[in-house]
Amino acid sequence: MKKMLSAIAIAAMLAQPVVVAAKDKEPVKISGPANAKGVTTVTVGAFNVGFIFESIDQTAASGGLMGAFGGTTKAKSALVGVTPEMMQAVTDAAYADFVAQLTAQGYVVQPAAELFGHSALAKTKSQEVPLDINIALEKGSKGKATYYKPSALPSLLMIPGDFLGSGMSSMGINMSAGRASMALTNYARESGVGVVDVVYLIDFSQQKRPGAFSFGGLQVNSALSVSADYSRISLITPAGKQLVITIKQPVAVEGEFVEKNDATSGTDKALQSTANVAGGLAAVAGLGGLRFGKTRKFEFAAKPGNYEEGAAKAASLASAMLIERLGALR
Repeated sequence: MKKMLSAIAIAAMLAQPVVVAAKDKEPVKISGPANAKGVTTVTVGAFNVGFIFESIDQTAASGGLMGAFGGTTKAKSALVGVTPEMMQAVTDAAYADFVAQLTAQGYVVQPAAELFGHSALAKTKSQEVPLDINIALEKGSKGKATYYKPSALPSLLMIPGDFLGSGMSSMGINMSAGRASMALTNYARESGVGVVDVVYLIDFSQQKRPGAFSFGGLQVNSALSVSADYSRISLITPAGKQLVITIKQPVAVEGEFVEKNDATSGTDKALQSTANVAGGLAAVAGLGGLRFGKTRKFEFAAKPGNYEEGAAKAASLASAMLIERLGALR
């Protein structure tokens, strides 16, 4: 296993350059920056990597002739071919890389056993491993993600804000997250050691989600990325205060990681085209017209080896950006 993780880590460094969109915007958002001052000894209480397996992204139906001849207004995307072993390998490699970067930044990283063996966490229960969550994405889009923890950590813990759940199924996870946050805060206060919480959400399709659509409609690409808004680092300080640095631009790498295929059936395409043309002609004739748009299904098949390298590289780049900002605030 160690040889496999080392191979992934080395290969990850050879992956294609990072691609970060919307360079006119700040890459991160920092909440509570003053709270990081003076904290030099930390332990990692949580390091969770989520993998999106399914997403439904949509913009407003363009309707009429634009719906018939314009771009996609809804995309249903699915990732296939990623095994539990692949996700665990990515998570373990990302965690080892994160700890190494944190140490190189000058932090003293305490063993996880000291945290999880402390009385403050005696009644804290792990979330299910792996943890499946229906997540709410931007502006009505939604997806399904599976979260893994590193093999080096005995429990999968989350704190409030680590994910944005969709539906009733996330209520129990939110309650557990609140209890975990209190336990980690108590540990930080009693031990004098800061607690670091990290969550990364890996997106396989690099879709331009609602709010970032081109005139031609929704564009779907096959780069891997650490998602903006759903990936962050939190620091709970010995004073019981919290710093949060949230990634605000996707951290992506391009390469031969997944193969994209249009999985929409010919029948579905024909029905949508007919409906949109009819609606457009009715609108032209002054009869109102219906609003349909296009729905497309995409299947992304992961390439074993390449997928792990790309995901590990994206996580490493995200860690470098977050740790640099964290260190500057110390």
